[in-house]
Amino acid sequence: MDQHIEIEFKNLLSQEEFNKLTNYFNVKESDFVLQENHYFDTSDFALKNQKSALRIRVKQGKHELTLKQPARDGLLESNQQLTPMQAEAFLKGEGFPEGEIQQLLISVNVEPQQIEFFGTLKTSRFEFPYKNGLLVLDHSHYLGTEDFEMEYEALSRPEGQEIFSTLLETLQIPERMTENKVKRFYLQKMKKMSE
Repeated sequence: MDQHIEIEFKNLLSQEEFNKLTNYFNVKESDFVLQENHYFDTSDFALKNQKSALRIRVKQGKHELTLKQPARDGLLESNQQLTPMQAEAFLKGEGFPEGEIQQLLISVNVEPQQIEFFGTLKTSRFEFPYKNGLLVLDHSHYLGTEDFEMEYEALSRPEGQEIFSTLLETLQIPERMTENKVKRFYLQKMKKMSE
């Protein structure tokens, strides 16, 4: 199992601001890679209530099960590779994949058998190294909506914040409080459920 602390900064963008960034970095449409995030939780949102998230990411033929949990500085991201058959079975509700993620859930009193599929978020993503970190441009579609986002993954919070804020300032893009994708997905899911 691969585990690491994720320190990242996010900013929702208008389509015009997104285009400004792609032009600034000379990014072409063909540079973007499609990925799918399939989100899971219990019916009473046990993971969400622990400020955690569980997903399968499908990208370039690979299937990765990821559990994100709060950490002192950022998020602890735990990743487990799945075969396409394991991922498909889990998506169909045919049992939780065995392994380290299953054990992590049990250790925080979440029953893997109670986990269910909530939906899919599809993202066209371009990522590239930028000033000691990783800059990510995302165009996402989920539950009848779409959004545009810039993310910056850094090695340290102070340096990352400075680089992130300077880039936004340079391009005259306002810095916005931005929830992560899973939170935006859940907000949209709850809105749909209440309609």
